[in-house]
Amino acid sequence: MKLIIQIPCYNEEKTLETTLSALPREVPGVDIVEWLIIDDGSKDRTVEVAKAHGVDHVVSLPRNQGLAKAFMAGLEASLTAGADIIVNTDADNQYCADCIPDLIRPILEAKAEMVVGARPIEQIEHFSFSKKLLQRLGSWTVRLASSTDIPDAPSGFRAISKEAARKLNVFNNYTYTLETIIQAGQKNISVTWVPIRTNESLRPSRLVKSILSYVR
Repeated sequence: MKLIIQIPCYNEEKTLETTLSALPREVPGVDIVEWLIIDDGSKDRTVEVAKAHGVDHVVSLPRNQGLAKAFMAGLEASLTAGADIIVNTDADNQYCADCIPDLIRPILEAKAEMVVGARPIEQIEHFSFSKKLLQRLGSWTVRLASSTDIPDAPSGFRAISKEAARKLNVFNNYTYTLETIIQAGQKNISVTWVPIRTNESLRPSRLVKSILSYVR
């Protein structure tokens, strides 16, 4: 059983070291854990930082194509590298890597094919009112479109089985978070959520603008 943890990156040299230092190399129920980054046309030393800190796979896009394209490129590369489970996380260390065992457990127990890590949104002090509002709007939109009940649909911290990953094809240029759950509902991919913890963000979120563009 191989788990690949993928991180879409765009100019993340300042935050990536902290994020990578928290990632596990051993996870219960998994034989092999590998790390993969998707460099989305970065202009800084993102790739050098990744290689210096033990990343196993680097996918380099020739120009900046956006978070959704980077996410899909990561899924494809992870499947090619033999992943049975793929965990997607952010380069800003927002999501607590210690929660990865909880995130993949429903897949290991064959209870779900996609698992979304739900943040305690109302308790996160550094989230602005507008970000909390957009989070609720995104979750409401997904609930209507997919007949699923995921309380934090915009969360980028999620686990996906290889079977589910093969069925996903994100067309939106901005965000994968909402569309993948909608596709899960439409394609009968079983999806659930687990509560997760968060860290203090190391940079402003790039998802707010993406969510607003998608909902429009």
